[in-house]
Amino acid sequence: MLYVISPAKNLDYETKPTTDKYTQPELMDDAQELAKVCKTLTPQDLSSLMHISDKLAGLNAARFEEWQPDFTPDNAKQAVLAFNGDVYTGLEAESLNEQELEYAQTHLRILSGLYGLLKPLDLMQPYRLEMGTKLANDRGDNLYQFWGDIITNKLNEQIEAINAPYLINLASNEYFKSVKKKQLKAELITPTFKDWKNGQYKMISFYAKKARGMMVQYMIKNKVETMDDLLKFNMDGYEYNAELSKPDAPCFTRKES
Repeated sequence: MLYVISPAKNLDYETKPTTDKYTQPELMDDAQELAKVCKTLTPQDLSSLMHISDKLAGLNAARFEEWQPDFTPDNAKQAVLAFNGDVYTGLEAESLNEQELEYAQTHLRILSGLYGLLKPLDLMQPYRLEMGTKLANDRGDNLYQFWGDIITNKLNEQIEAINAPYLINLASNEYFKSVKKKQLKAELITPTFKDWKNGQYKMISFYAKKARGMMVQYMIKNKVETMDDLLKFNMDGYEYNAELSKPDAPCFTRKES
């Protein structure tokens, strides 16, 4: 199986990495092209474009100004350890041992507005550039047009490399829109997670994001390769709910948060 997740807005470059191993992003030429565009933007431009505060806009303008493509452990950090949002709280990448991180390298990919597609141990410098950003560039009016078929082609390369029958989509709609579903060379499976609230099961964003990360942790630690094993996911009270599931959208529910 190959699985994909979204990045996070929050970043952690303070905590020391739990591994010395690292790789380089494969789409650096594309990332450099985008970074060059972003370097021309003022903090006011970024604030308007990304709908963020003046303080955040200033921080990210400085990040783009300092961004350069020669990544080392001194100026960059492994992606799966640098992202620090709800999905990554569930994933707990810092708990993975060297063998598990190696497994993740071949089975997990992180979608990114700036880097396109990242392996877990790919070094990256800090940035903020969400996939839905309408950033005008030489390839179009937004990042979906910029990335075109590139991300899908890279996913297909890895699907073929590991002979994966399934692509497990644990990314947000905003990010997975960068993938051309009809061109994928694997069956697409999109798990959903729902919690019991006010007498019914509902998707609660915070819990669902964390559950996506927990499912990634579960798949890595258990080396999940079949749908039967995927449906055995049972972390933090979630269990497979056949009644609410569809063949391409297994649903996992719990009654207590």
